[in-house]
Amino acid sequence: MSAQSDAAGEQSGLGAGQLGGRPDRETDWLDRDQQQAWRAFIMGSTLLADRLDRELRQAHGISSAEYEILVRLSESPARRMRMALLADAMCHSRSRVTHTVSRMEKAGWVVREASETDRRGVEAIMTDAGMRLLERAAPTHVTGVREHLVDLATREDFAALGRVFDAVCDQLLRGQPRAMDIREQA
Repeated sequence: MSAQSDAAGEQSGLGAGQLGGRPDRETDWLDRDQQQAWRAFIMGSTLLADRLDRELRQAHGISSAEYEILVRLSESPARRMRMALLADAMCHSRSRVTHTVSRMEKAGWVVREASETDRRGVEAIMTDAGMRLLERAAPTHVTGVREHLVDLATREDFAALGRVFDAVCDQLLRGQPRAMDIREQA
């Protein structure tokens, strides 16, 4: 259940801090301003991700997930990365990344080969065609990020957003594979 604001409590007939008509002493409910900010974040992040994905699909025939895989591979030595590490870096399941990479392989943007180091693992390798696609798609993506997010905030607000999400990442990445943290690669 989402956090309950005073307004939601009024609409549902519950008072603030009550659930099902019973006092809830264990939950630190969001206040009205926090609830509004949380819902703006949920709605805004969904709308932003959908818009960026739509712009990439329309302009270049590539999804945001495919674009991000190309970015990760472009930042890796020899444009190659173990599939398991790529899944960790994307914060996606291995099966989801395998399915996406299969589509990309059919399009000629990546190939898969046995790992050069131990031959047990499989690596995704960006092809020259994948690199050319990334070079064409990157301006579309960056323009969208600027237009739909960066340029809507003051430099101070955007820096504050970065600090908040650094804290979120620090907390949620604790104990996770290091490959998941792409912040230092920027």
